[in-house]
Amino acid sequence: MISSPPPLAAKRARGRPRKTEDERDDGNRRQALISAAAQLFKLQGYDATSTREIAAKVGMQSGSPFYHFGNKQDLLLAVMVEGMKQAIARQLAACGQATPTQSARERLRSLIRHHFDVLLGPDSDFIPVMLYEWRSLAPAQRKAITELKDDYEAAWIPVLQALHDSGQLQAPVGLARLMIFGALNWSVQWYEPARKNSKATRASLDDLTDTALQLFLRDAP
Repeated sequence: MISSPPPLAAKRARGRPRKTEDERDDGNRRQALISAAAQLFKLQGYDATSTREIAAKVGMQSGSPFYHFGNKQDLLLAVMVEGMKQAIARQLAACGQATPTQSARERLRSLIRHHFDVLLGPDSDFIPVMLYEWRSLAPAQRKAITELKDDYEAAWIPVLQALHDSGQLQAPVGLARLMIFGALNWSVQWYEPARKNSKATRASLDDLTDTALQLFLRDAP
């Protein structure tokens, strides 16, 4: 008697398995802690902010951060990684909107305007924390952030090189990149956006961008 073949095993779905509801909740709680930490680190400073305060800001128990992060320094690293990944993704989107007919000057304007938005725009807590609290990281953690920062700044190199070749950028490209980022990043120390119902006239991010271009570049020969 011929036995019937065993039933076929159900095919496994391709791709990553779907996250369970608990896994999604864990991810949301982790993200909430990172966002709260970014806000408090920017407002109060890393040393002056406790994990208890961070947990309280998102309605969690005082020990909750240690379920997601080994210590406060790991949470600081997560804040910086999140900020750099957001900045890289947004910069890629901005670069993707560039047209072949755009000049190098126009491309630099787009990069500067985007960078000001990362530094000073809505949800801009992450990068200022990186600028203020860099020395609070361990050496290995700094290396990880440096690699992300290099990825972000790599998009600027060919644009600056084109401007240098055209005579609009006088300084060597490597030194110019350092000076430009130093000047732009310093704006987190002094810039104040216009407030609603205020009669005071304050510079917009577009105003800052145009002024930066005037400082860094000369007119095309």
